[in-house]
Amino acid sequence: MFILRQFTGNAEVYRKLLDHSCPYLPTVFEVAEQDGTAVVLEEFVEGDSMGLLLQDALFSPEETRKIVSQVCQALWVLHSIGAVHRDVKPENILLRAGDGGAVLIDFDAARLHKPEHENDTQILGTTGFAAPEQYGLSQSDIRTDIYSTGILINVMLTGEHPSKKLAKGRLGRVVDRCTHVNPQRRYKDALRLMEAL
Repeated sequence: MFILRQFTGNAEVYRKLLDHSCPYLPTVFEVAEQDGTAVVLEEFVEGDSMGLLLQDALFSPEETRKIVSQVCQALWVLHSIGAVHRDVKPENILLRAGDGGAVLIDFDAARLHKPEHENDTQILGTTGFAAPEQYGLSQSDIRTDIYSTGILINVMLTGEHPSKKLAKGRLGRVVDRCTHVNPQRRYKDALRLMEAL
């Protein structure tokens, strides 16, 4: 099953994903762009968004570790092609019907990292999940996604932003490191975060 999506913006990340496959990312089949409008044909992932599931119940530490490890694998693929997702949040993670595997979706805010730029040309992301550098302080990079993944872990466990209620124990310490204001103090990449989980 397919889904045809149309959005305004740059489809460079979707184009890069044409050559990559990962069970935790939707398969991208076709990409077309014209006059600032992008059209993408991608796999239709059957399942519920984590945002919907969190309305009814929180996740256990074991479920959180499993799901976030899958999100990290998706991020590892994205980061390996030079892309930053910039909008990791419950609404952008689908849990497949059946096996419950996590799929990171929606690359409309994603961009390729441009080392020559000091900051992002456009401020994108979701308030509460966006890292400080996404507000024009510096350029977003892979550690930006580490920050929002830390917020995600906390919301899965507590239902709250860590500034209001930090998760307890080891996972709370993982959240704390992920969400450090200084990107250099966060986990270096998605694999380090996976190891910490």
